[in-house]
Amino acid sequence: MLFNSYIFILIFLPIVFSIYFYLNKKKFLILSKGWLILSSLFFYSWWNINYLPLILSSVLFNYSMSRSMLFYGEKEKRSISKKQLFIIGLIFNIGLLFYFKYMDFFITNVNYLSGASLSLLHLALPLGISFFTLQQIAFLIDNYEGLVKERNFLDYTLFVTFFPQLIAGPIVHHKEVMPQFSIIRNKVINYKNVTAGLFLFSIGLFKKVIVADTFATFVKDGFDLSTQLNFVEAWVSSLSYTFQLYFDFSAYSDMAIGVALLFNIRLPQNFNSPLRATGMIDYWKRWHITLTNFITSYIYTPIVRSFRRVTFHKAMFATIIVFLISGMWHGAGWTFIFWGLLHGISVVINHYWQKKIKIKLHWFVAGFITFNFVNFGNVLFRAKNFDDAYKVLSSMVDVHITVLPAQLEQSFHFLSAYGYRFGEWNHIGGVYAIIWLMIGFALTFGFKNSMQQLKEFKLNYKTLSLAGFAFVISILSMDKVTEFIYFNF
Repeated sequence: MLFNSYIFILIFLPIVFSIYFYLNKKKFLILSKGWLILSSLFFYSWWNINYLPLILSSVLFNYSMSRSMLFYGEKEKRSISKKQLFIIGLIFNIGLLFYFKYMDFFITNVNYLSGASLSLLHLALPLGISFFTLQQIAFLIDNYEGLVKERNFLDYTLFVTFFPQLIAGPIVHHKEVMPQFSIIRNKVINYKNVTAGLFLFSIGLFKKVIVADTFATFVKDGFDLSTQLNFVEAWVSSLSYTFQLYFDFSAYSDMAIGVALLFNIRLPQNFNSPLRATGMIDYWKRWHITLTNFITSYIYTPIVRSFRRVTFHKAMFATIIVFLISGMWHGAGWTFIFWGLLHGISVVINHYWQKKIKIKLHWFVAGFITFNFVNFGNVLFRAKNFDDAYKVLSSMVDVHITVLPAQLEQSFHFLSAYGYRFGEWNHIGGVYAIIWLMIGFALTFGFKNSMQQLKEFKLNYKTLSLAGFAFVISILSMDKVTEFIYFNF
C-alpha cells in the first residue's frame, strides 16, 4: 500500500486511527498495540502477501536472539556466549539481505570472472527489507552493548513493523520510539499533533504527486527512452533526476513523520535541505540523516576502533570503506558501488581541505561545487549501467552538441566560429521542463524546508490554506499511483 493512494488516504489511515484511539479510550492498551501491528502487517502485505512470512520470520528470529542474549548475559554458566549469539544474529540478517538483494549480482560477477554459466535466481526484492533489516541490526548491537532491553514480543514487533516507517524509513532506534508508546498522554488524540501531522503529510503528498512525479517524466525520457542526448537535454535529464530523487524521498519521509505524528509518535528527521549543502561533509549530515547516523555508529566507528593507533589517514581510509558499503546498500550494481566510491573520495577531499588547506570558500561557490558534484554523481545513481551513465555525462560536458533551440540560431550565429552547433530541441520536456527546473530550484533554495515549517507550525489561515491547497491539488492529480524511488533500495 502506498501513502500516495486513495485506499491509504481515504480508507486505511482513518480506520486504523479511529480504532486505535477508541481501543485506548476503552483502556484496551494491549489490544490497541495489537491492532497497530495487525494494521501494519496488512499495510505491508497489500503490496505482496508473499513477503509477509519473510518479515514475520525476521522479527521472530531477531526477537529470539535478543532475548537469548539477555538470558545468557545474566547466567554465569552458559554453553554459548552472548558474543556468539550476537554474531549468529548478524550473520542471519546480513545473509538474508545478501540472498535477496545481492545474490544475482554475485552470480553475474562469478560467471563473468570464471566463465561459468550459473543460473540467476531472479529474486524479487522484498519490500522494505533493507530498512527493517538495518533497524534490527541496530537493535541487536544496542542489545549486545547493554543499551536496550526488550522483553515484550508485542512491543518489539510494533517497533519493527510500525507502518509509517516500515518500508522506507526513517531508520529508527528502539530507545527513540518505543518509550513514546508507553506515555499515557500519547494514548489519547492530540489535536495539535493531528493538525501538524496532516499539514506535514499534505506537504509530502504534494512533493511526491506534483513535483517528483512531474520530474520523473523528464527523467524517463532522458535516461530510458532517448538513445542520444544533446547538451541541454542531458542537463535537463540529470537535474530532473536530482530533483526527483530529493523530492520523492523527502516526500516519503515527510509523510511517514506526519502519519506517525497522528498517533503521537515523533520519528527522527531524515532531511535538512541537503541540496543547500556547502560541502560533501555537510551534504551527508543533511541527506538521509538516519542512514548516515547508522553508518557512523555501527560501521565507521567500529572500523576506526579496530585500529591499534588511530590516525587521520586511517580514519579517511575507513571513510572510503563505509561509503563503498553505502553504495552497495543502495543497490546491487557496479554503478552504485562507483557512486559510493566517488562520494567517499569527495568526503575525504573535503576533510583534507579543512585540515590541510584551510581556505574557506564563499558559501555560494562551495554550494555551487557541491550541488554540481551531487548532480553528476546522481547520473550514476540513476543509470542502469555505465553505458547509460556515459550517454548522459558525455553530453553534459560536450557543449558542441546543440546548446540552444534551432530557432535562436540566427541570434547566436557568431558562436559557430567557436565550434558551437545548433539543432532541434523539442523533447525531454522542452520549455515545460525548463519551467519545472526553475520551480525545483525555487522550492529547494527559496523556502523553509518541511521540518523547519513543522517546528514553527501554528494552525491559522496561512497553514490551513497551504495544507488544503497541497492536499486537494495532489488528490485531484493522483490519476496514476507511482511507487517511491527508495522502495527499490
